[in-house]
Amino acid sequence: MAEILKPDICVIGGGSGGLTVAAAAAAFGVPVVLIEGGKMGGDCLNYGCVPSKAVIAAGKTADTMRSAAKFGIAPVEPQVDFAGVHKHVHSVIAAIEPNDSVERFTALGVKVIEAHGRFTAPDTVVAGDYEIKARRFVVATGSSAMVPPIPGLDTVPYLTNETLFEQTEQPGHLIIIGGGPIGMEMAQAHRRLGSEVTVIEAFKALGKDDPEATAIVLQRIRAEGVDIREGAKVARVERAEDGAVVVHVDAGDGEAEIRGTHLLIAAGRKPNIDGLDLDTARIRHDRAGIKVSSALRTSNRRVYAIGDVAGGLQFTHVAGYHAGLVLQSILFRIPGRENRDIVPWATYTDPELAHVGLTEDEARKRGKRVFVYRWAYAENDRAQAERKTDGLLKLVTDHRGRILGATIAGAGAGEMINLFALAVTKKLSASDIRAYIPPYPTMTEMAKRAATAFSAPMTRKPWVRSLIGFLRSFG
Repeated sequence: MAEILKPDICVIGGGSGGLTVAAAAAAFGVPVVLIEGGKMGGDCLNYGCVPSKAVIAAGKTADTMRSAAKFGIAPVEPQVDFAGVHKHVHSVIAAIEPNDSVERFTALGVKVIEAHGRFTAPDTVVAGDYEIKARRFVVATGSSAMVPPIPGLDTVPYLTNETLFEQTEQPGHLIIIGGGPIGMEMAQAHRRLGSEVTVIEAFKALGKDDPEATAIVLQRIRAEGVDIREGAKVARVERAEDGAVVVHVDAGDGEAEIRGTHLLIAAGRKPNIDGLDLDTARIRHDRAGIKVSSALRTSNRRVYAIGDVAGGLQFTHVAGYHAGLVLQSILFRIPGRENRDIVPWATYTDPELAHVGLTEDEARKRGKRVFVYRWAYAENDRAQAERKTDGLLKLVTDHRGRILGATIAGAGAGEMINLFALAVTKKLSASDIRAYIPPYPTMTEMAKRAATAFSAPMTRKPWVRSLIGFLRSFG
């Protein structure tokens, strides 16, 4: 017979969002049950953000060795030990694992159940040998790789983000289906590690980002030897007699054939809702995920959904943001309200691509008077010193100078976007950015330069010049 638990909060899913809810609630002395049927840490730690960035770091190191001549250092072709790269990736995961472990959360006072959970009633979840009747439930089960229904795909071996980082042998020719952030990050990293790489994208590569910024990134990736085929649809896949994976592509001007040794599916994500029995709990959902209000509450008022499973922006930091809003609602009865305009994101290609707030097109569609200011990396002294001059900072303001959004393509963009994420969140203006003092020489100086451009027209106004002339008359 199942043991009945009656905690204040039951969290289903031990990824970023779920762990944040569990740890914070326990810190306030609230009884919490955490259910996780897979690996603690979820997709980000085990299959996503952490291992992918470790691979990117390995690829960047190899590229630095090849391109050292511009610094007066003899370049060398790196000898890549792919098994060693695999060891590096998993050592990084192992270093972080204790923070997300069952032992740590048990020590925090969380009751951790290592089993899959499912609803058996609107107020009840069953997991392993336990029946949980909580005051509130938080579904944080994340997402997984979406595998498109491509004819013949079931006849060939293929990789997803859940298996890619288990490779100990270097792919000879990696074919990637999907030109989004995951596809492009892994394309460049594997190319730098010595693999031939082809990316097949049905529409535009990195199509959700600003085209002006994206063009800078794609130009570099292509220059490094990645074959990016945009507007190309996969017709079918088959296995050749010699073991090669053959992808037949329709690019509009006839069918082409691409032969490779490995195939990676990076064509989007799907919410992990199978097996939860959401209908039993009267929770509305569709293919995109669980339907939630702006407060992240589901159609069952006892239940919240956060992170990827809620069908919105799919980033680890969004899950953490959601966790804070839900804790605010559950613990303090202060309704949270999701604001997607303040969520930044970054793609860790080289150069990096980062964005927050509204693009110029989005701002205009909302009826705003839009002003756009740009600053090139080539105009920054630190970028020149480090030979990282490919890039652009693009700032979008309204007519009063309030910062509506920013896009950065260039070295360190993922770090620099933090300043603008704060600016958008706190509704700061270009004059606020102009007023702060960045240390010299740093690339973040570009933020101040772009913001200062907002005031440049004032220097040409006749009345301003007349005022200055008048004041000069006093000596």
